[in-house]
Amino acid sequence: MRQSTARGALELGALGVVFGDIGTSPLYTVQTVFSPSDPHPIRVSAENVYGVVSLIFWSVTMIVTVTYVLLVMRADNDGEGGIMALITLIRRHSAPSGRHVALVLAALGVFGASLFFGDSMITPAISVLSAIEGVKVVAPSVGELVLPLTAAILIGLFMIQRLGTGAVGRLFGPVMAVWFAAISAWGIRGVVSNPAILKALSPYYAGEFLFGHFGTAFFSLSAVVLAVTGAEALYADMGHFGRGPVTRAWLFLVFPACILNYMGQGALVLADPARAVSNPFFLLVPGWARIPMVILAAAATVIASQAVISGAFSVTQQAAQIGYLPRLRILHTSEEQAGQIYVPWINWALCVAVLALVFTFRSSTALAFAYGVAVTGTITITTLLFFYIARSQWGWPAWVFAGAGVLLAIDLLFFAANMLKLPHGAWLPLLIGVLVFTVLTTWQKGRQLVSRRRALAEGPLREFVDELHGRQPPLYRVPGTAIFLNRDKATAPLAMRANVEHNQVLHDHVLILAIDTLPVPHVTDADRLTLDDLGYSDDGIYHVMARFGYMDNPSVPSLIPLLQPLLRHAVEDGHPLRSGKVSYFLSTIEVRRGDTPGMSPWRKRLFIATARLNADAAEYFRLPRDRTVIMGSRIDL
Repeated sequence: MRQSTARGALELGALGVVFGDIGTSPLYTVQTVFSPSDPHPIRVSAENVYGVVSLIFWSVTMIVTVTYVLLVMRADNDGEGGIMALITLIRRHSAPSGRHVALVLAALGVFGASLFFGDSMITPAISVLSAIEGVKVVAPSVGELVLPLTAAILIGLFMIQRLGTGAVGRLFGPVMAVWFAAISAWGIRGVVSNPAILKALSPYYAGEFLFGHFGTAFFSLSAVVLAVTGAEALYADMGHFGRGPVTRAWLFLVFPACILNYMGQGALVLADPARAVSNPFFLLVPGWARIPMVILAAAATVIASQAVISGAFSVTQQAAQIGYLPRLRILHTSEEQAGQIYVPWINWALCVAVLALVFTFRSSTALAFAYGVAVTGTITITTLLFFYIARSQWGWPAWVFAGAGVLLAIDLLFFAANMLKLPHGAWLPLLIGVLVFTVLTTWQKGRQLVSRRRALAEGPLREFVDELHGRQPPLYRVPGTAIFLNRDKATAPLAMRANVEHNQVLHDHVLILAIDTLPVPHVTDADRLTLDDLGYSDDGIYHVMARFGYMDNPSVPSLIPLLQPLLRHAVEDGHPLRSGKVSYFLSTIEVRRGDTPGMSPWRKRLFIATARLNADAAEYFRLPRDRTVIMGSRIDL
């Protein structure tokens, strides 16, 4: 009983976070296809309406249900989804013979992740704008309030992100359940009034429209793609709720509700084309329900924005974990799901970018022209990476890739159609993607160069300890305990090396501490620490590996009570570790632009600027400022 309740709660939460984007696509998709302001408008005729609605149905089926829900979501990295998860899997398991191909695909994946950030900026702007524009249908005289209301709603959305994805999902889930029930009801109302629209479920109409009227259908694809926007967020948000709840919610509620509404809008356009194309979604709603529906749509589009915001948090975390971004401040907000996080810096950067888009484009139709390129680019790259993993790592048979070719052909067709909108705003997500890609790859390259230089400066830890034992005269040992924070067990901490070389002393007890964060909420005290004497049991120098769960407070001083019994058994004199006698040492690296080959001067400047986003290590590990020594080193890049 408790398990089924928890599963239902996750599915309801997924409704409130994962499906907002794709679930509100009916607000603007059909309207955009037949919009007279489109650079390539589609003429309203029975033949075209059947073709467009059929294309929408089969596009959603093939791209969302087949590609993402049934296939791509099988590929996860410790439960996390998103294109960064695919990159990690490729890099982790690539064979030496396929290393070059893996590197190329990883770079392509990074560009896909960069496009997702562009999507994360456009989705909140277009979603909320399209809902508030419904006010014009109800009361055209207050149209000038659309932009201020949109801005106010978006600011409120970004302000509540700190509550965490789970809390937001519990708040938004019931609203989205009502939303899907409502759009289903209005869709059924439209279908009942004109049941002939059900013929559009046949693939014949999609195929006849696409191949029989290719010129018209090709241009329509740049608007039809709006029906699948949010598919990439389904995968990116998988870590927040798990694959099962996301899959069930899509198949049994979201997919049927959206298709019913598209069918109802198609039936309305067939019956009254001159009037319906102006806003078929709200005109499908009976007059008495339009004001409540505008309010519900506003709430639903706020929730739609949540899907890509949460996805951006997940992509940011994964990018930092695999070395494409510095260590940003990340707050975990759930003990049940490791993927439920909040990243303050990304949250407010997105807020500024979204508001800028709202006041620059000023309408959802104008933003729609810019929307599809980022989405189709990300979808195409995701499909390609997934099938590479399925073949090279899972050993799927070659015949499966006939289907892969079909899915990729569909993705590329959509991408090509959206490239026609480059002069009309599609350049924007591409520009955002290029800029983010440049930052990610610059940080990754610069980090590799700095790590190599730092490893040379630090030297191997074992050799350094051996050198300490061979020093004549021996180092003077001062009372107390020194804890040197270090990245791993391979190299000596720079702060420790500097203390030996410049001060010619060591503390009685020296602990070289490395921190490992595991993909579990908590680590028990019994499993927290591992002690290694580094080959010498009588010198008081130990390496300590401390393990924390993602919900644990990574406080280094809190380890002192756990270290006392370990050291009492390890040290011959049995003196306990006293927290008041502990000094903490941090190694910091100041990177300066130098003449190191491997990066151009402008990329070195970008790397150094990005490094300023690094979270403060002393604050992150809760080190007491009055007993923390920060010893700096300088590396010329």
